[in-house]
Amino acid sequence: MTEKALENKSGGKDYYLATLEEGSLVMEPYCACGNHLLEDYFCDKCDKRCHCADIVCDNETTLKFVKNLIVTSPQFSYFRAYKK
Repeated sequence: MTEKALENKSGGKDYYLATLEEGSLVMEPYCACGNHLLEDYFCDKCDKRCHCADIVCDNETTLKFVKNLIVTSPQFSYFRAYKK
């Protein structure tokens, strides 16, 4: 899926792209423009600091895993999850 399609899926907001790797959740941050973000969450393309609240999951298994975290973990209660 292209960055533009993911941008539309997250409603034009900054997001994490989530995958499960060997049973562990891996989340990569992206700006709403589709630019991959580094540790400081600053988008060089948009010249702004991003704040990710949406999690776009790569498949149904990852989506179920993330939705469970949203319900059971206070650290994830702020997030919304979608399948790409």
